[in-house]
Amino acid sequence: MTRTVTLCVTVGCDGSRASRAAAEWAAREARMLGLPLHLLHVREPDHPSRTAWSDDTADALAARHPGLDVRAEQFTGRPADVLADLARDAALLVLGSRAPGRVGGFLAGSVAHAVLARTERPVVLVREGAGHHDDTESRMPVVLGLDLAHPDARLIGFAFAAAARRGTTLRIVHDGDRRPEGEPPSAGPRTLRRALAPGEILRPWREKLPDVPVAEEDLCGTPGAHLVDLSREASLVVIGRQIRAGFGARLGPVAHAVLHRATAPVAVIPHV
Repeated sequence: MTRTVTLCVTVGCDGSRASRAAAEWAAREARMLGLPLHLLHVREPDHPSRTAWSDDTADALAARHPGLDVRAEQFTGRPADVLADLARDAALLVLGSRAPGRVGGFLAGSVAHAVLARTERPVVLVREGAGHHDDTESRMPVVLGLDLAHPDARLIGFAFAAAARRGTTLRIVHDGDRRPEGEPPSAGPRTLRRALAPGEILRPWREKLPDVPVAEEDLCGTPGAHLVDLSREASLVVIGRQIRAGFGARLGPVAHAVLHRATAPVAVIPHV
């Protein structure tokens, strides 16, 4: 099969309420990014599937978002494998997620877990019922969970750009640094883990996007629980997933907690 590769926002759809919320969120994000929206439906070979959903969804999104280039395709195969493979052409892959508290949770279905483990593209999980936001909600802060031991440029850049597109504050939660900025590090494992102060880490992005208001705060309590609390008043939560050879589909405890319990959309950014 020959496909024309065009950078786009890709969303996995199956006709469920969660996937419709994901498609609506992805449409708004595609408009902000100035990119086409690509709807993907993956039909498992041994399971019957409706075939009209994609055209109906595409038509409805195009009507609600004039000028947005909406495309829909259907494939046959294992959903996680197909989505991960096609995500290589995407600026962003968006998936639907059940509301917190629903039996099983999103990751229990294994599809999102497997996709997150396979792709090196940013993935956003959108909760059921969270697709339609008014302007006030869309301007709520973007929350970034920043591990000072692994301050990856891709993760920080994604969060700053997301806040800039929304015209909102970037709220950065990190585990603090007690060394005064500019003071040389002393010997010891703790200093090796925190070789840079937050101000030093963030300076390039603050200089590049000076109009993005930045609010920093030290971590309070367990990282996952704290980010879940902040998600209730956030337009987007951004977290990282470190790529480690040989770890398979394993997610860290922070990502696991946030993906299961956060109420805002969650962007997972793989990094080395």
